[in-house]
Amino acid sequence: MKTPLAASLVALLASVPSVAAAPQFTTPAPVAFLQDLSSGAVLFARDADRRMPPASMAKMMTVYVAFDMIKKGELKLDQQFPVRPETWQKWHGPQAGSTMFLSVNENVSVENLLNGIVTLSGNDACVVLAEGISGTEEGFVNRMNQVARQIGLTNSNFGNSNGWPDGGVTYVTARDLAKLATATIQNHPQLYKKFYSLPSFTWGKTLGEGAAITQANRDPLLGRVAGADGLKTGHTEEAGYGFTGSAEQNGRRLVMVMAGLTSFNQRISESVSFMNWGFRAWQAKPIVAKGKRVEVADVQLGDASTVGLVAPKPLTVTLPAGAVPEMSLKVVYQGPIKAPIKAGQHIADLVVASPDMPEQRLPLVAETDVAEAGFFGRAWAGLTSLFG
Repeated sequence: MKTPLAASLVALLASVPSVAAAPQFTTPAPVAFLQDLSSGAVLFARDADRRMPPASMAKMMTVYVAFDMIKKGELKLDQQFPVRPETWQKWHGPQAGSTMFLSVNENVSVENLLNGIVTLSGNDACVVLAEGISGTEEGFVNRMNQVARQIGLTNSNFGNSNGWPDGGVTYVTARDLAKLATATIQNHPQLYKKFYSLPSFTWGKTLGEGAAITQANRDPLLGRVAGADGLKTGHTEEAGYGFTGSAEQNGRRLVMVMAGLTSFNQRISESVSFMNWGFRAWQAKPIVAKGKRVEVADVQLGDASTVGLVAPKPLTVTLPAGAVPEMSLKVVYQGPIKAPIKAGQHIADLVVASPDMPEQRLPLVAETDVAEAGFFGRAWAGLTSLFG
């Protein structure tokens, strides 16, 4: 049965008579995905689950592993790792793709290596960091895949630390790249802010004159879309030009992925158009205030028979700009929910459905603690269950 709040939400949405189809976006990109993190709504998806080579977008996974270790105290930003002669030999010069221009036998801090990976897309920096952390790149790759599974990358595999073509061992999907970007932003917000939006970085020196080498960040959104602050481009002959990006405007954060584009300039124009469309063609509509009770759920074997379901944060839905489509709301959970339950535990979802859009699932959490019932409570629950 709906609570008064759930019923009022349905009435609010039904009170607006206009019906708007989902906005359309046209792009030559064979793979494209756009999600509004404020609501979880997928605004655009084209071949989002196709396995594809990520090129340098794989470096986001290397960076995420490092961020995770820094957060846990297992790695420090001022920690120094050496550039092994064998690594330098393989990853310098034109045949090595994008480089940080590391020098043989120099010691480089984790902070500088991360800048070299994120801003400069340094293939050399990835391998030096991987070897420094795990001893070998192969050992680090095992860690990459383990962490990838932990954060829900169910359709991806990594065969190296930098996305270098490896005969199909390394593959991702656009949906998984968006999950990786989201996990980076939400799980490591300070490190994300520190590393992912530098416009340029200086490292290494030119031959002969020995002038400092400054390279610009290739992120096509920086300086072109308000609120843009990440993440990573990628390019190989096999993969084409790709980009995973994010921007935040007025409390709305979008994450986008495009892949398979044909040129550097096309990647810029399509990425900017895609992100601007996400902000301009869609709007966020608040529907539940933080802490507001939406529903009451039954509890099994608890010292209380029910628990309130409340919003853990302000809940919003994403709708076409300028109009509200027909929508329905329902609360879903696997019930009855077994005790013990902790206040703030995610135990249900508010599902918002519209004819022209995928469902939007918004989290609901327990309002209070519910302890396990004592012996007599469990016995009584067993009797009532037995006799209906």
